[in-house]
Amino acid sequence: MTRRILARIVALALASLALSPVYAALDIGDPVPKFTATAALGGKTFRYSLADALAKGPVVVYFFPAAGTHDCNIEAHAFAEAMSQFEAAGATVIGVSADDVDTLKDFSVKQCQSKFPVASDQSKTVIQGFDALMQTRPDFANRLSYVIAPNGTVAYYYQNLNPDKHVERMLNAVKALPRVQASK
Repeated sequence: MTRRILARIVALALASLALSPVYAALDIGDPVPKFTATAALGGKTFRYSLADALAKGPVVVYFFPAAGTHDCNIEAHAFAEAMSQFEAAGATVIGVSADDVDTLKDFSVKQCQSKFPVASDQSKTVIQGFDALMQTRPDFANRLSYVIAPNGTVAYYYQNLNPDKHVERMLNAVKALPRVQASK
């Protein structure tokens, strides 16, 4: 087999993998793993609890590969700019990556504009629990966003390395959730 033919076979195999649909292990209706993690908001660290956040309403959990990179900055800015809309819909947002918390402290101020927290998952326990590990680069989270209903189940998810549609899709999904009236 010539090198040229072998190169074409490899290229076709890689192209077919790239075009294959990717499915999250957590499907709509599946319960999500409850987690606590060290997070940063406005440059300060705290202990984030998904269970506590869900007690207040739906939560958008978005995974991103690496703080400070071009596409992750774009996505963080987009979420920050849309936070008033998420809040109006009764939702909160948390970003999760495998970055260390010191990196995320800076990221939370500069890129997230101190409008939502970002959690550090260096052990990748949360990332793996949500099937958000990047298969081609397992040191990183994939760009995968979930809307978690207050009952702790997946209401919607979207996976795409391009950051452009995550905020729009998450916001539409949150707005589509039935609003639960607080009891008086």
